[in-house]
Amino acid sequence: MATEKQFENKVKAYLKDQGCWVLKTWSNGVQRKGVPDLLVCCNGYFLGLELKAEDGHPSDLQLWNIDKIREAGGFAIVLYPNDFWRLKMVIRDLKSHDNWTFSHAIQGNFDRKKGAENESL
Repeated sequence: MATEKQFENKVKAYLKDQGCWVLKTWSNGVQRKGVPDLLVCCNGYFLGLELKAEDGHPSDLQLWNIDKIREAGGFAIVLYPNDFWRLKMVIRDLKSHDNWTFSHAIQGNFDRKKGAENESL
């Protein structure tokens, strides 16, 4: 099982390879608490990604920030390693502009740990 840091590095590398801008946030007393781990701009769309190891759980404050990003029209998710394939689908949609409504609608599928099938795209 990969650590959260290993998973983070994998996600950042993928996003950068797809031409996305990525900012890693730090909870260091200066920044507002609960902000997603990665702030991303992909093809003009804003994404907030809260990364968790398979056994991790988002805090109430992290979930609150995710809700606020969504209310502002952004895309925000809690991302577990077994859902990485779903993120790839979302990035593909955002880059094509064709299925933004689909991707925006499925963001709730990321929030609860589920036994997602290990599909590769």
